[in-house]
Amino acid sequence: QVQLVESGGGLVQAGGSLRLSCAASGSIYSFNDMGWYRQAPGKQRELVAMITSGGITNYADSAKGRFTISRDNARNTVDLQMNSLKPEDTAVYYCYVIELRIGIPTKQYGYWGQGTQITVSS
Repeated sequence: QVQLVESGGGLVQAGGSLRLSCAASGSIYSFNDMGWYRQAPGKQRELVAMITSGGITNYADSAKGRFTISRDNARNTVDLQMNSLKPEDTAVYYCYVIELRIGIPTKQYGYWGQGTQITVSS
């Protein structure tokens, strides 16, 4: 069973920076996409950023230019560097990974972290 351990959340003032980290373990397979979602109170969970095993990134418009996602395939970790944080970035941030089981047939399984709170004060 895949386990995701997130770290790096907390309270920060507007304009500040935080770095989230997520470590995946418990799998003998590789991870395809890895990334971060967030959910603010009263809102749906939304994509923040994703990165493929080959390093291709995808960002939400709200994250472009401020957030940077990176991963270490050897360590099965994904990080999110968040700069110029705004109060509207306040949310619970969830790590999300897709495990790739190559076979006949090939299957993919998605796993969520437990979430980490980020609060940006104005």
